[in-house]
Amino acid sequence: MSVNPNEKPEPGGEQAERPEPAGKPAAGAAPEVPEASETSEARPAAAPVEPEARPSEGAESAPEGAVPSPGAGAGAGAAPDGRRRLADALWPPRVTRAQLIVALLLACLGFGLAIQVSSTSEGSALRGARQEDLVRILDELDDRTQRLEDEKTRLEKQRSELESSSDQAEEARRQTAEKERQLGILAGTVAAEGPGITLTVSDPVGAVESDMLLDAIQELRAAGAEAIQVDGVRVVANSYFTGGGDDMRIDGTQVTAPYVFKVIGKPEDLEPALNIPGGVVQTLEKEQATATVERSAKIVVDALRPAKRPDYARSSSP
Repeated sequence: MSVNPNEKPEPGGEQAERPEPAGKPAAGAAPEVPEASETSEARPAAAPVEPEARPSEGAESAPEGAVPSPGAGAGAGAAPDGRRRLADALWPPRVTRAQLIVALLLACLGFGLAIQVSSTSEGSALRGARQEDLVRILDELDDRTQRLEDEKTRLEKQRSELESSSDQAEEARRQTAEKERQLGILAGTVAAEGPGITLTVSDPVGAVESDMLLDAIQELRAAGAEAIQVDGVRVVANSYFTGGGDDMRIDGTQVTAPYVFKVIGKPEDLEPALNIPGGVVQTLEKEQATATVERSAKIVVDALRPAKRPDYARSSSP
């Protein structure tokens, strides 16, 4: 009797189905489990056998007794894949519109902070000043503040006198005359006297220039000088200095060394303003000139300037 090898025997037959040799199952087909025949003895089900890890190609076999470290076989193959994935994620760059806007805002913010820090560092002129200079500047500010407070008090007193006076017209004339006298001192049309200093500048080599004398005038005015006279010439707000050496002129009038400054003001403020480090006295000494300052309880400034009537300006008060 011929047996068809493709025909599956009926269960309970004389022969049990022989298991197919191990191999790859057909694509899409589930692995067939051999059915035991009725005549075959019952055997316990075997535990699933875990597939043995195959060593990677080209890897050397570990010596006997060596315990493999965890992940030893996966590190060599995973590292190139991780670097490749990282490179693929970084290049080409994928930038969104939101990221561009944020980057632009951060760049503008950093640029603004840099400009602010630079301007703050460069604009602070007192950052490198010495302690003596800072003390002097603070004293000058205090003196100016005190003078402004005194002026405010005086004006308030005048107002109260005008409001409380029975004869307001007479009080107004008196205050007007006082104001005219004060303005005459500032304009150089009225002689003045009071405490102050005398500054004498000697120039044996003729190295003193007009700008040096002008610096001295500005320092004295900043320190509170109220009336200044140089070699018989009254110095006022519109005075100017020209020339130098043997041809020094103030408002067109020639003056010669030694130059004598008569200054009315508070001596405790005027003298330190000239003797500050890098000030007028040190600048003149660098040019081989000498400057001496002498305090006095009474300085007379009697050089006058002619009262000049303005050609076009007229008082706007009734």
